[in-house]
Amino acid sequence: MLDKRMILISAATAACALGIGFLMQPSSSQSSATQGASPGGATLAEAVPQLPQDPALTLEKITLTSARDLRASQMEETRNSEFSRRAPNSACGMQARADAIPGALVALQVSAPCRGNERVTIHHQGMMITATLDGQGRLDLTVPALASTAVIIVEPSSAVAAADAGTGVTPVAAPAGGAVAIAQVPDMGNVDRIVLQWSGNSGFEVHAREFGAQYGEPGHVWHGASAQQDGTQVGQVLRLGDHAQLAPRLVEVYSFQRGLSDGSGSIEISVEAEVTEINCGREISAQSLRLSAGRIQTRDLILDMPDCSATGDFLVLNNLVENLKIAAK
Repeated sequence: MLDKRMILISAATAACALGIGFLMQPSSSQSSATQGASPGGATLAEAVPQLPQDPALTLEKITLTSARDLRASQMEETRNSEFSRRAPNSACGMQARADAIPGALVALQVSAPCRGNERVTIHHQGMMITATLDGQGRLDLTVPALASTAVIIVEPSSAVAAADAGTGVTPVAAPAGGAVAIAQVPDMGNVDRIVLQWSGNSGFEVHAREFGAQYGEPGHVWHGASAQQDGTQVGQVLRLGDHAQLAPRLVEVYSFQRGLSDGSGSIEISVEAEVTEINCGREISAQSLRLSAGRIQTRDLILDMPDCSATGDFLVLNNLVENLKIAAK
């Protein structure tokens, strides 16, 4: 009896197991398709909102923070680089130094590392000289002083030209991008000077004939003569300015140091202008500055040059500058 009962129970258990397995397989398939059912009879797909299945879906207002930060950083770097390129660098500023040297002269040194080969104008007491910085932006120039307190202004070509044609004290303020140098010249009172300045290659020359000297003799002083002749101390002519520049400001300065010569009497000063292919048939002009006993006198010259058939000739002007009178010791 017991055996039959056990057999029936075993058979019923097996049947239930088979039925459960049969029922579980469709339910699993349905779960795979619908992701399960909700208690209210709604499927999980119906309970969870679904994104539209539009194949032409467009994404808008997408913000990529890391890309934005990178782009902003790159733009900032570009701006900084551009600013650095355009902004003036303090290391590129122009500096000037002036030191007095014997003979009432000033040794001028200019440094502008970022302005190699730039044209500059040197201003001093109405005297103007065109010069050119070397490839490293340096300039060494000997400037004849015209005042015991020598104020020298270096004006770069990029600055607005200052009106400095008068004989008053040159303003101390430097032009934009320029520099100012000052030197005390202790022996200024021992020197007489004649300055002739002009613009362009007009062919002017200053000639001094000391104490009755004739042309070509010792005591005839011009820019092509030696400062020492036969052991006799004489004056000196310095020619300043860069002839290679366009319309340069050129200067010739005759200097005579009192007390260094035993000579006395008159020094005759003449200005000569050579007729060249550049200036023939044209009007040329110049200005003279005469420094004597600490005073500066100026005189302007306008000259009509002969036609080009006179090329090679010289015009001699004996009355442009007053002669110097040198007293005996």
